[in-house]
Amino acid sequence: MEDLPDNKAPERHTVTAEGASVFTRFSFQVGRLRAYEWLSRNDITPAHMCLWHRALKERHGFTMEMFVFLLTILPCVAPKTLFNPPEGSESSLRFAVIGDWGGLPLPPYHTKQEAHVAAELGRTVANWGADFILSVGDNFYYDGVKNVTDPRFKWLVEVEVKTPMDSHKNSVNGKFPDLYYDLSFKIPDTNASVRLLMLDTIVLCGNSDDFHEDQPMVAANPKMANIQLDWLIKKLETAKDDYVLVVGHYPVWSIAEHGPTHCLLHHVEPLLKKYKVTAYLSGHDHNMQYLQDDSGIGYVLSGAGNFMENSRKHEAAVPMGYLRFFLGEGEPMGSFAYIKITAKKMDITYIQSGGKSLFQTTLHPRQL
Repeated sequence: MEDLPDNKAPERHTVTAEGASVFTRFSFQVGRLRAYEWLSRNDITPAHMCLWHRALKERHGFTMEMFVFLLTILPCVAPKTLFNPPEGSESSLRFAVIGDWGGLPLPPYHTKQEAHVAAELGRTVANWGADFILSVGDNFYYDGVKNVTDPRFKWLVEVEVKTPMDSHKNSVNGKFPDLYYDLSFKIPDTNASVRLLMLDTIVLCGNSDDFHEDQPMVAANPKMANIQLDWLIKKLETAKDDYVLVVGHYPVWSIAEHGPTHCLLHHVEPLLKKYKVTAYLSGHDHNMQYLQDDSGIGYVLSGAGNFMENSRKHEAAVPMGYLRFFLGEGEPMGSFAYIKITAKKMDITYIQSGGKSLFQTTLHPRQL
C-alpha cells in the first residue's frame, strides 16, 4: 500500500522521543501508523495489533520493560471508536495502564484472567476513548520471545517488518526509541502538556525473579545505570510540563510480594519529590495499588493483567497513610487503570473486568 504524505496527516498529538519520532502526525481522520506507514481505516480490522516499540528478550520478556502500543487486538473494538473520545467531552489525553499481562508460553498463550482484562479494556476504550495503551512490563511469560518470528506473535500481531533487527534490538516494526526515552503530548485545544519519562528499571537496578520475593540486587552494568540516572535528572530539570509521569516496571512503593524497590527508593524517589513529579506508574506485583506520599505524588501500580496475588507482606515497609487502594483478590477478573488528563486535572480510575469502577482519585497540575 502506498504511504500517505506527512503533510496530509493533520496532527492530533505530537509525540517525541529520544532519537525517534513515535506517533508523528497521527490522525484519527486519515489513519494510523503501522510499521511507520500510514494506513487507511479500510485497511485495518479490529483483529490487527498495531505499533510495538520493541520486543527484546529478557527474563521479564523485554530488556525494555515498558512500551506504548496502539490497541487494535480486540474484536469488540471498532476502529472508528478506538481513539475517539465521547462527543462533548472536554479536551484531554486518555490512556489505559496495564502491566504483567504476559500470558503463557504454550497455546492458547493466555490466561482466563488476561482474556477478561482484554475484553474489558476493549469496552472501556470503545466507550471512553483512548490515545494509547501504556504497558508497564512483563509482556511475555515466562522467558520472553526468541525473535520476531516467535510463534506467539502469530496469536498477537499482524504488522509489517520494514527494517532488519540485530540481536540486541528486536522489534516487530523495526523502529523504536532507546532503552529509556521521553514522550511529550499536548492536550488538544489547550496550552497544557504531559511528559512521560520511560525508564528501564532492569538496566537501572538489575534483574529479579518475578515469581519470587527477590529484590533486584545490583545493576548488571553500573556505568549504563548511571548514564540512565543522569539522563533522568536532566529531563526532570528541564521539564516544564503541567504533568510529568515517570514510568518503570519495578514499583517505588508496594505493600505486596516484592515490596518497595530499594534501588528506586534510593535513586529515583528523591528525584520525584525534588522535581515535583505528578505520578510514578509501574507493575511487577500482580495486583492493583494506589499509593500517595506526603508530597502528593501518586504511585499507580497496575500489575493484574494476567495473574492476581493477594499478598500484603510488605505493608509495614510502606509509611502509614500512603496506601489508598489495594486489590489482590478477584481472579480471574483482573484489572487495569484508566487515566484522563485535562488542563485542570488528572483522573485515575481502577477498572475491573466486568466494568466495575473500583477506585478513583484525582491529581492536579504541577505548581512550579
